[in-house]
Amino acid sequence: MSDRNAVFLYSDKLERYTYPPELPFKTDRALQVRKMLASFGLLGGSGKEELDFDAADRTHLEILHTPRYLDALIKCGGGEWGIHDLEMGIGGPDSPVFSAMYEHGALVTGATLTGADLLLSKDVDIVFNPSGGLHHAGPERAAGFCYVNDVAIACLYLANQSKKVLYLDVDVHHGDGVQNACYERNDVLTISMHETGRMLFPGTGFVDEIGRGNGRGYSVNIPLPPETYDGAYMSCFNDIVVPLAGAYKPDVIVFELGADALAGDPLAHLKLTNKVYAKILRYLLKLNIPLLMTGGGGYHVENTVRAWALAWGVVTGEEARDMNIGLGGVMLESTDWMGGLQDMELSVSDEQKRIVDPVIEKTIGEIKEIVFPIHGLS
Repeated sequence: MSDRNAVFLYSDKLERYTYPPELPFKTDRALQVRKMLASFGLLGGSGKEELDFDAADRTHLEILHTPRYLDALIKCGGGEWGIHDLEMGIGGPDSPVFSAMYEHGALVTGATLTGADLLLSKDVDIVFNPSGGLHHAGPERAAGFCYVNDVAIACLYLANQSKKVLYLDVDVHHGDGVQNACYERNDVLTISMHETGRMLFPGTGFVDEIGRGNGRGYSVNIPLPPETYDGAYMSCFNDIVVPLAGAYKPDVIVFELGADALAGDPLAHLKLTNKVYAKILRYLLKLNIPLLMTGGGGYHVENTVRAWALAWGVVTGEEARDMNIGLGGVMLESTDWMGGLQDMELSVSDEQKRIVDPVIEKTIGEIKEIVFPIHGLS
């Protein structure tokens, strides 16, 4: 893929469906990314284009979700919520009822599946759907602002096309919905790098959650302590993700690029800069494997938009372009820095290293002991 073709997925239909304004999940982040990239001239030209999409049909949604659950989303969105719907998470504090629950989920899933089909066609090498990454929803469960799990559906869809899928999730919250959907499969390797469930929703994603049956060893979790910084994070990536990806040899990568692990996110406690995402993407590009990239979490909207715009710049080979926008980036006290989309380095204190580094070292050792032998790694 030396001459890569990349597609950015956006539809103005997304603007019809918004979450309740009181929720921290802002659906207009995708529009803001699109506007930023358009201002840089990065949505057209050689090797890159923007495409529209339609909502996923019911058959595709039922790859993961039950008819009963999908019917409940439609019913509740029409104003017929009942207390029994709460058993499926519909109407909970992090999954409130609103009119567009089904429509938004179906549309976002349509985008992610459009991306999967483009990769299967072999005409496209990289696809980015910034509206996607709703990784918490289950077959009969709404959770974590997620009602329809587009990334789990895409992983299963690609696997059903006889593709070996690497699902990499860097959202600060554990990708539990995708892990659970693929927990007994060995044609989808799920790797989730997230803040420890001892501190953060959904309270799962521990090292010993490694899969079951044929899927034993194909669910990999890298729980991270609060205050994790760029260097410690990349140690986990280089020591765990890189060798596992090399051993697994996937046919396609699904990358959930949640940006809530960035320093300053109001719902989490990690201390990353977006330089981490750029480094990860450079590694994934070197693999020369079709890449389906989605959004995800990210509750500091400005930092999230910057990170996703930077990600598109990296995958299209345009990160060296002068993309100065006069924004401060992660944890800066002013908005006068003109260094482009990449965040400035964050200082790491000795105390931070003292707390974080032993936990990271222990986690890496446990994963190598439990998971690596299953993949022929030492």
